Amino acid sequence: MTILTPDAPAPEDFRDARAAVARLIALYDQATTFLQTEFDRAMRDGRPEGRVRAYYPEVRITTISFSKVDSRLSFGYVPAPGTYATTITRPDMFANYLEQQLDLLIGNHDAPITVGLSSTPMPVHFAVAGNDDITIPQEGAADFALRDVFDVPDLNTTNDHIVNGTHVTQPGEAAPLAPFTAQRIDYSLARLAHYTATDPRHFQNHVLFTNYQFYVSEFESYARRMLADKSSGYTSFVSTGNAEITDPLGDLPASPRMPQMPTYHLKRAGGAGITLVNIGVGPSNAKTATDHIAVLRPHAWIMVGHCAGLRSSQSLGDFVLAHAYLREDKVLDDDLPAWVPIPALAEIQIALEDAVEAETQLEGYDLKRIMRTGTVASLDNRNWELRETSGPVQRLSQSRAVALDMESATIAANGFRFRVPYGTLLCVSDKPLHGELKLPGMASDFYKTQVSRHLMIGIRAMEMLREMPLARIHSRKLRSFDETAFL
Repeated sequence: MTILTPDAPAPEDFRDARAAVARLIALYDQATTFLQTEFDRAMRDGRPEGRVRAYYPEVRITTISFSKVDSRLSFGYVPAPGTYATTITRPDMFANYLEQQLDLLIGNHDAPITVGLSSTPMPVHFAVAGNDDITIPQEGAADFALRDVFDVPDLNTTNDHIVNGTHVTQPGEAAPLAPFTAQRIDYSLARLAHYTATDPRHFQNHVLFTNYQFYVSEFESYARRMLADKSSGYTSFVSTGNAEITDPLGDLPASPRMPQMPTYHLKRAGGAGITLVNIGVGPSNAKTATDHIAVLRPHAWIMVGHCAGLRSSQSLGDFVLAHAYLREDKVLDDDLPAWVPIPALAEIQIALEDAVEAETQLEGYDLKRIMRTGTVASLDNRNWELRETSGPVQRLSQSRAVALDMESATIAANGFRFRVPYGTLLCVSDKPLHGELKLPGMASDFYKTQVSRHLMIGIRAMEMLREMPLARIHSRKLRSFDETAFL
């Protein structure tokens, strides 16, 4: 069968990361433009004479010796001599990230980066994703079977083998250079737009997760205050439906359809702002959100949600800083076994504790009045207290857990799995073991007094982390023996 494909330029070596990224953008644009044009023609004129195919660009590096690099770094170098490669998508969107990663590789190994076309076909669905004028018809809607002419997403090659540590490099094959392939990233970008109702381009490098809509209005109020303060550095606020304001008094139209995970972005130059995601209730949502946000390579994500306090000494409104997790959420057992420990990350823990001190004006021993550190348990059953309690309560006691929710362990475990720095600061909203249930009247008073303070602590922590060098935040605790060079 004849294959219609754009001209394939020869691979080219680069020692300048910016020039390499410019080349990646040119190759990617050539491929997507070709597929969009041919797809539009096929929908208008009928099935083309042959198969239409374009390929993702790739970056590749070959090293012939072991390189001694700065031992403080957890990324930016390959572990051993050999050839390493990764396919690339949306290089315009990831330009800053790619320039940083490639610059480290070139410098640490004193070797050029080769940019060319890969052997991985680009699915037409992903090629037209950024073009609102083109819609992929459902199977059977066109005059021909789409997959007979164009490449479509292939779940056989879209997986998490690299980040899960189960990838096996075959003889003669290049080892992975990045944690995600182009198809895996494109898949998640499409899912993010669907679940959050905002374009992935709006996501910032610092992500807050919450499990209550109450935090959203507080976040919007804070965003408007920051936009009114020209010295804040924040430039705009984005709501669902990609509604964006730069004026603190600007109108944000109500979304005609609330997405499953409403997401809001307080933007700052270079992606240094803050994104808030309301993941709702449950570990499945927590996993879904983090599975897809991970491909954006955020600098940190933190859970600021509500929890059940498990100790009689706790009061409603107290804070819990997670130092460990009892994982009974079950959603990650196939990807990250429950026996894998999820360590606390010092940089995140210190930022959260410092933020609590700053917001409450308490420090040292006095801080213990309102904040506990310890194990947070995450279960997959929201009504766990209605079951026979001897088993769950015994395990909670044996683990020394001080709080319980349904999302925090999932978010932390997926942060560990995806090499994204993570943390958890929860607020006690009920104490079911001590007869203080979350009831309507009590809840409204609690929310009025605590939501704003809790959210501000999360924001303060993120602003502290923003001032840290990236290499310091990304702890070596998150990296295994044989890691990809890309962060």
